[in-house]
Amino acid sequence: MLKSKAGSDYTRTTRTEHALKQTEISIVEYILQLKRNGRADSTIERANQVLTQLSKLCDLNDPEDTKLALSKLHWENSTKRLTANILVGYYKFVKTPYEKPKYAKTHELPFIPTEAEIDLVISSGNYRTATRLQFLKETGARSGELDSLKWTNIDFERRTVYITAEKGSMSRVLPISNKLIAMLNRLPRKNDKVFPTPSKTFRKTLEGLRKRLSAKMHNPRLNKIHAHTFRHFKGTMEYHKTNDIYHVKKVLGHKSILNTILYINLESAIFQYVEDEWISKVAQTPEEIQELLNLGFEYVCQKDDLAFFRKRK
Repeated sequence: MLKSKAGSDYTRTTRTEHALKQTEISIVEYILQLKRNGRADSTIERANQVLTQLSKLCDLNDPEDTKLALSKLHWENSTKRLTANILVGYYKFVKTPYEKPKYAKTHELPFIPTEAEIDLVISSGNYRTATRLQFLKETGARSGELDSLKWTNIDFERRTVYITAEKGSMSRVLPISNKLIAMLNRLPRKNDKVFPTPSKTFRKTLEGLRKRLSAKMHNPRLNKIHAHTFRHFKGTMEYHKTNDIYHVKKVLGHKSILNTILYINLESAIFQYVEDEWISKVAQTPEEIQELLNLGFEYVCQKDDLAFFRKRK
């Protein structure tokens, strides 16, 4: 039997339901504000996910309760810092004072799989999944950048792709292989998006794929491969090929070189015992470039009117 509204459980329950409803409305309004301000889809999705999850664990209208709930979660400090930054924007929007907690920075290097492991994951997916993963491997693009990729961004004749940047980074034009061109040509073109499946949905597909593959191959390392792992792999391999950190910065679209120097450490750690011998070639005309590509040379970089290529002996 429900008690009267005066000082009762009924009153507390009703007030809680009302508070939850108001929190839901505030979250929706904040997300709409982010969209109006032109924030990236990945940023909006992450903010909505974090705020919705926290609202189920604590009273989001109470910053101190939110801090307490966040402190009890078994998340990496980097994830908690990102969450705290999202809360800064949210509380500013709802005009609630909020002192952001501080979490110690950790300097762990990201996991870099072998190329064989990368290729195994790619080849194990259906042709849509494999094409998306091959695209990530060759370009190092972010998942959100693939969400916005249009067919008009791909030059099939010149074998290049225009990557529209997100998260305040730099847009860039990158070469892609004949292999990837052939894979792209197999995809249906029902709308202007190359990969119409959003990255959030694709993430679940990749999780299932690597889980099955890890069990089948008895290789737990495969479970550590995420979509962003392909970006770290690309940056590491590009630095290994060129020894040019500014080239890597351009490929990944970083605005600051400080975001790129990570790959010096990664390359050094992975290839410290590998002694590669290379044959280097320089081309100037389209015919010379085509000849080197046909001979298996890899494009390294371009300076003035010269294109530099190399191939392992």
